[in-house]
Amino acid sequence: MDDEKKSLVGTRTLKFHTTEDERPREKATKHGFEALSNAELMAIVIGSGTPGESVVDLCQRILNDNDNKLSKIARSGVKGLVKYRGIGPVKAIELMAALELSRRYQSESLEERQITSSQDAYEYLRHKLDYLEHEEIWILMLNRAKRVIGCKRMSVGGTTAAVGDIKMILRELIDNLADGVILAHNHPSDNNRPSPQDDQLTERMKVACRAVDVQFLDHIIVCRSGKYYSYLDNCRV
Repeated sequence: MDDEKKSLVGTRTLKFHTTEDERPREKATKHGFEALSNAELMAIVIGSGTPGESVVDLCQRILNDNDNKLSKIARSGVKGLVKYRGIGPVKAIELMAALELSRRYQSESLEERQITSSQDAYEYLRHKLDYLEHEEIWILMLNRAKRVIGCKRMSVGGTTAAVGDIKMILRELIDNLADGVILAHNHPSDNNRPSPQDDQLTERMKVACRAVDVQFLDHIIVCRSGKYYSYLDNCRV
């Protein structure tokens, strides 16, 4: 009996999955990935939990801390994830890679889409911009039929501003034989009202595009919470 007691000293209780519903891989195999919750999908990437906390519970806790939004987890980055016990740099990088693949998949599904409204432009661009903690400037290049022929990041800035290089933008438009262009940038502050600097950039783009016979179609400001501002919708193009 004494030996049995000694064998229990210093041991740790591990929380194992005991039912099929708690085994994400088995559940995915039997019912498909669409049957899994976000926490279960994350658990497949993370792989294992910690003593006393299953990997599904760990992932659900991460989701809860981020308002159950994958976009907030993406914004937190590797630094935000490694704060959780059981998430080291390798696991954090693997999860961020999975989120980036998801973002790229969403972007690919929109390739060659016809852009006929500011809502179309926002839906195309938001996956590139709405999760960022810093400002970026992008251009969406269209052909005469308003179909996307290119989308490129033109500038990376700080938390409150990014500088648009008009000459570099014009070079991209000419090289891609674009008939039209939509300018876009994000506001990490989630304030969709344009700043005086945004207005100035819009006016400079309008003048520059006229000089090279390219239609300047809109300037979209993308925010995190699903909001956006369209210069076209506000009769400012």
